[in-house]
Amino acid sequence: MPGENLTRLEAQERKSVVDVQSYEIELDLTRGAEVFGSSTTVRFTATPGASTFIDALTRTVHSATLNGTALDVAAVTDGVRIQLDDLAAENVLEVVADAEYTNTGEGLHRFVDPVDDEVYLYSQFEVPDSRRVFAVFEQPDLKATFQFTVTAPSRWQVVSNQPTPEPAVDGEVATWTFSPTPVLSSYITAIVAGPYDVVRSELTSSDGRTIPLGIFTRRSLTEFLDADYIFEKTRQGFAYYEDKFRYPYPFDKYDQLFVPEFNAGAMENAGAVTFVETYVFRSKVTDAIKERRVVTILHELAHMWFGDLVTMKWWNDLWLNESFAEWASTISTAEATEWTEAWTTFQAMEKSWAYRQDQLPSTHPVVATINDLEDVQVNFDGITYAKGGSVLKQLVAWVGIDAFYAGVAAYFQKHHHSNTELRDLLVELEATSGRELTSWSEKWLETAGVNTLRPEIETDADGVITSFALLQEAPADYPTIRPHRLAVGLYDFDGDALVRTHRVEIDVDGTRTDVPELVGQRRGALVLTNDDDLAYAKIRLDEKSLATAIEHLAAISDPLARALVWGSVWDATRDAETSPSDYVRLVLSNIASETESTTIRTTLTQLVQTARSYVAPSHRAEVLAEVGDRLLELAKEAEAGSDAQFQFVKFFAAAASTPAHADALRALHDGSLALDGLEVDTDLRWELLEGLVLVGAAGEAEIDAALEADNTANGAQAAARARAAIPTPEGKLAAFASVVDSAEQPNAIVRATAQGFQHTNDPAVLQPVVERYFASLTGIWESRSYHIADTLVSGLYPAGLADQQLVDTTRAWLDANPDVPALRRIVVESLSGVERALRVQAVDAR
Repeated sequence: MPGENLTRLEAQERKSVVDVQSYEIELDLTRGAEVFGSSTTVRFTATPGASTFIDALTRTVHSATLNGTALDVAAVTDGVRIQLDDLAAENVLEVVADAEYTNTGEGLHRFVDPVDDEVYLYSQFEVPDSRRVFAVFEQPDLKATFQFTVTAPSRWQVVSNQPTPEPAVDGEVATWTFSPTPVLSSYITAIVAGPYDVVRSELTSSDGRTIPLGIFTRRSLTEFLDADYIFEKTRQGFAYYEDKFRYPYPFDKYDQLFVPEFNAGAMENAGAVTFVETYVFRSKVTDAIKERRVVTILHELAHMWFGDLVTMKWWNDLWLNESFAEWASTISTAEATEWTEAWTTFQAMEKSWAYRQDQLPSTHPVVATINDLEDVQVNFDGITYAKGGSVLKQLVAWVGIDAFYAGVAAYFQKHHHSNTELRDLLVELEATSGRELTSWSEKWLETAGVNTLRPEIETDADGVITSFALLQEAPADYPTIRPHRLAVGLYDFDGDALVRTHRVEIDVDGTRTDVPELVGQRRGALVLTNDDDLAYAKIRLDEKSLATAIEHLAAISDPLARALVWGSVWDATRDAETSPSDYVRLVLSNIASETESTTIRTTLTQLVQTARSYVAPSHRAEVLAEVGDRLLELAKEAEAGSDAQFQFVKFFAAAASTPAHADALRALHDGSLALDGLEVDTDLRWELLEGLVLVGAAGEAEIDAALEADNTANGAQAAARARAAIPTPEGKLAAFASVVDSAEQPNAIVRATAQGFQHTNDPAVLQPVVERYFASLTGIWESRSYHIADTLVSGLYPAGLADQQLVDTTRAWLDANPDVPALRRIVVESLSGVERALRVQAVDAR
């Protein structure tokens, strides 16, 4: 992997001598299961006499011809790059090669459907993987046009960025010749091929064009595809963005393709977006997942403007793509679809992710320092996505929504089809808002860390506020005190409901900000700092408000306010200010009345993490048993068929720990215990089985039988996860070896195995893995692709042990391996989680 790295300095040097006009790429997908033919013709200008290189990850380069002269392949190629010397002012390079399919979700991924043995292909090029498919100057600021010609079985669908042409058919083989794309960065080009089923529709763009729409899925999943709903959300997104951005959709068609074994939620290929196919719901899913799919659809659609039409110059401004898409997809979901509580979802999930990431030793500014491609890979994180989106929400509050959209529209008009840096956006926002943003950017985008806000309240005997101030803190390592635009809400009881009685919106700066606007107001039962969640900051509740929240959390009528309270107590727990046992009691006492699906999902995830990692080991088993008992009770008490009932059953299976839990799981699995309104469908059946495996009540035989009944890609992943959950040292060692000792398993199986490996009630079963883990790290990093290496290094870290011995062993490895920054970052993040767990456990033990 290190030989495939590209530094920012190399990219800058190459940009200084090269400008690319066009690519013509011919791919032959009929050569069997391992390789495909790749022929590339690149036209580019250069500084006469200069030297540079083009990227090409290949199995074999058959020929390379520069300006009509054949190059000595052995001398100029190394399987990663092709050296180009003595360039002319105008250049034509032709490269003929064999490239390799992958099973890692990078480059051109090849998947065989176990249901019908059909082959499906799709590309995934971000960050540096178009070079796995064709010869390319692989950096975002060398944009060009791309013209693809693809030869494949004639019965296949072939999709790229441009509308699919009629193929030239020759018996069982056909050739599709696509028209050239607009000017694009290479990482957002795409090829998807195979016997996909397709549903087609169209819409009318704001400039009057008819935009063809397509939704694709593999045949064995087509019966589960709800295409009409996806088209509806797509149309709503188009209308919203074209109105707000004041720029018509910039491409000729819009296809959405659900593909197998995908590494991410989706990818914003221009006009050909790929999605993880778990968004095709073959079984019941939570409302949280349904909403997340809508947000993802609108996230990728936003990228057509922010990322594809206008692209960052280098990956330090990756946030310009991802943060904007996070913010835009949330506001469009809230304002253009039925999911009107999208900002509550954002607070519950994205904000908690951002706060967690921003407190790791690896935290970085939103505008990160990106020295090379490995730096980029590890920065697809909670800072780039969730903190960036949160900071943009703060920026919108700071400049005003109308000024923000006007600035964005001017930005698209000025920079369409080109590359930009942060300053280019700020210039437009300053012009439309009248606010100076350089100092704002320095504090919010160019420094790391999260602030904490605490209210300081004084009242008279009648509960009327006589003094109110907000105190702002910063961590010692990241001492920036930032300006915030936020609201403070006062809440009191109206009958049984806890409702907002007064709200002020203010600018906060410095370590102390007095709020005279609240003097003279009745403080009520609860004071909520950062009401409406405008700011990016951890908040603390004053003593009276915390007591009210714990006793009456369910009475808070506004779901966003509830989410803020849930998040505040969770942050205090993680920061060792609140006892984890108290947090467990808070959740178990109040979660039954929560109405927002993502809030339930996030809070229950945090509950299980607390019980397994944060509660003191001396009473962990007792708390785990209590959690499982209460979740089963909640499932039985919940409204029949409700989302809450469904989630309580799922989390009961995930948290099961006792023989009584095993009995209940078995009864749910075989139908002898039936909950009104709950269907135990295929995927839930797998989750119940994994719970049985977790408590030692099922094993290999039951997993094999379940896989025989569900011989699908989803079934294979569920089986891998269940096997890795076998609660014995031998089971954990076998899971580790299955994905580390061989590269045969595809990315989806590797990921599922890592998830099951971490699923354990008794962390002692992980102890025998520790030595193997640290002995394997360097070999994993050097021999595997980035996504596989990242999954293995983070997913197989024996975090559940959470003891001082693991801390010492991890630090010893870090001391002995100072020269692999990206790998070290993953290990450092894992270590930080263990050290935090030990600090919180110490609070619980007191």
